[in-house]
Amino acid sequence: MQFHNQVLDNGLEIIAEVNKEAFSQSLGYFVKTGSRDESPEMAGVSHFLEHMMFKGTPNRSAVDVNRELDDLGSQSNAYTSEEQTVYYMSVLPENQNAALDLLTDMMRPALRDEDFQTERQVILEEIAMYDDQPPYGAMERAMEVYFREHPLARRVLGTRETVAALDPESMRAYHEARYAPNNLTLVATGAVDFDALVQSVEKMTKHWKPSSSARSLRSPSIESEDVAMVHPPATQQYTLQYSPGPGYCDERRYVTRILASILGDDSGSRLFWELVDTGLAESAAVFTQEFEECGLICTFLACAPEQQEENWEAIRNTLAAGKQNPITDREMELAKNKICAGMILGSERPSNRLFSVGNAWTFRRKYETIQAATKHYQAVKIEDVQEEFEKLSDRKQVTVTVGPEA
Repeated sequence: MQFHNQVLDNGLEIIAEVNKEAFSQSLGYFVKTGSRDESPEMAGVSHFLEHMMFKGTPNRSAVDVNRELDDLGSQSNAYTSEEQTVYYMSVLPENQNAALDLLTDMMRPALRDEDFQTERQVILEEIAMYDDQPPYGAMERAMEVYFREHPLARRVLGTRETVAALDPESMRAYHEARYAPNNLTLVATGAVDFDALVQSVEKMTKHWKPSSSARSLRSPSIESEDVAMVHPPATQQYTLQYSPGPGYCDERRYVTRILASILGDDSGSRLFWELVDTGLAESAAVFTQEFEECGLICTFLACAPEQQEENWEAIRNTLAAGKQNPITDREMELAKNKICAGMILGSERPSNRLFSVGNAWTFRRKYETIQAATKHYQAVKIEDVQEEFEKLSDRKQVTVTVGPEA
């Protein structure tokens, strides 16, 4: 593996993890913009814009874009989160320049008025569809209650009202500011010709102009709160709880990830054996979510409405039993092996490494081989996990329950 990094004169950064023994390559533009970078009035514009990027450019129609994606035999997609929008594809090495030309051209979309109006209806239908799927808006509501006035409270899809009010000119202005070259990173992994990549991108983007697109970071102010939502068509009761956890740049994230695996991963954890394996719940999980300046420790339960109260009490007892039921050496060994094995197996595909390399560089300005990354978990001490375990019940918590019953 070889890591390469170069910044163009316009501020566009290009990074690559080159593996000459790979049989494929993955390319992706990581745009440092998401729902947290929107104004309240323009909530949902980042995700809306992601859709519009596939509707054509001044050089290509929407049909051209999709036809070329098929011609390349690529596996391609995009996603928008609270903190970034990513466009990516995996191709054979001989298609590097053709894939790069298409992906780079897509970063400068036409944003035609007629496409905007059509796609708006698609987004509104997506919001309605998502609202009608389990757990029926609990995650969005939990984020809003937990983060309150913090930008991370904004919904990635926006709301019906904000999406309906968006206009093409506002989206064009947002694109110009947030898709500036100095706010983008081109990431490549696998069988990549880095010199040819840089040379081609430099020609394709020489007319791109940088802009000022700083992100404001601040710690959220948390207050404990319980929220009950009723969704009569639901057949199960869903409970989601958020409490404070470490962010992307906090070394404690390795500790909490191991703790989450021990307490509530989807196989072999304490909650799995107590509630899922016994058939008392469909799902009982603990997981982490990380952002730039903060993070979440999340607990989730899905079960029959009549079993919710008893199951949730069992979860609370499990999470509060740090002193009575401490972490064992065997649990530490299993959690570390599970996490590290998953990382190593996943790293065999350039498409998986694309996100590991891209996210680490975008948020932490750091490149790590898979071997270096696994060492972080192996270095975690049981005393640190135990200390974090004993703190769980003392944290402020936001709990949202949704189902056929209040």
